[in-house]
Amino acid sequence: MKRIIAEQSGGLEVLNLVEEEIPEPGPGEVRVKVLVSGVAFGDILWMSGVVPGSPQPPFSPGYDFVGIVDKIGSDVTNISIGQQVAALVKTGGYAEYSCWPRDALTIINNALDPTQVICLTLNYTAAYCMITRVGKLKAGQSVLVHGAGGGMGTAMLDLCRMMEIKTFGTASKGKHSLVEEFGGIPIDYKNEDFVEVISKEDGVDMVVDHIGGNHLASSFSCLRPGGTLVSTSSYAAALGQSGMMETVSGLLRLQFWNLFPNNRSAQLFDVTPFYKKNPGLYSQDLAFLIARLSAGDLKPALDKTFPLEDGKLALEYLRDGKAKGKVVLLTEAYQS
Repeated sequence: MKRIIAEQSGGLEVLNLVEEEIPEPGPGEVRVKVLVSGVAFGDILWMSGVVPGSPQPPFSPGYDFVGIVDKIGSDVTNISIGQQVAALVKTGGYAEYSCWPRDALTIINNALDPTQVICLTLNYTAAYCMITRVGKLKAGQSVLVHGAGGGMGTAMLDLCRMMEIKTFGTASKGKHSLVEEFGGIPIDYKNEDFVEVISKEDGVDMVVDHIGGNHLASSFSCLRPGGTLVSTSSYAAALGQSGMMETVSGLLRLQFWNLFPNNRSAQLFDVTPFYKKNPGLYSQDLAFLIARLSAGDLKPALDKTFPLEDGKLALEYLRDGKAKGKVVLLTEAYQS
């Protein structure tokens, strides 16, 4: 089998494609033949090692995947060989085969297109949690989404469109038509001051910020009373645009702002530990999103697919800001 591993902390140069024996599932584990794996900016962030909680190398990147149950270990029930499954795992998705605890896998209908489901497994579940559980937003309220033209950004816009929540999205000029397709109001972050634009709207009820560091202060200033800032990542740190101190300082400020009676809140949100603290909720949320997808209420933006062995190129495409929606890796099992 083929697997991509990050040999050490660093940039994309630390990635290597290796060939290994197909693993055997242990007690309580299920072996999955992976069909598609999601490509996320979080993969680059973990590889960089610049944020607290980064995995220790060597490891395989890959937040999420969809595949077929290939072999079942002892002490495993309620799953069968040949069933299609999806998983949100944070690392390990860039492989042709992998073994996971039964509870890590969500069974999905075999008739579903894996390239559509993979758009939901990380981006839409995270966006759904931020909208409904963190921001507790309702129809008629408003959100500012940074990086609105990417996989997570378009997921936020699509869900907000479905839920009748007004959206503003920062994006490069070339992605403005995509933002508008999802009902968002685009802001050219290179030539417009998003704080000034949002101030004319008397603020928003939630800001989703993946840039981190000092950028969080500008995002926090966009909130109206009762609003929430959600920090999801540190794009600037992963690209070397800010150092460890600025990254940590930004995270500390999230807590600092919550200490004052300013009628606004701020928090760091990581979807994988959230679901680990709430067993069973991931499968429930994914089932809801799949139902909405099947009904035509959601229209994920699948931008580009790469074969697994081109994982480095896929991450480079994402890192360089070229993605207009979700980027996906395909294994030979899917392509055949």
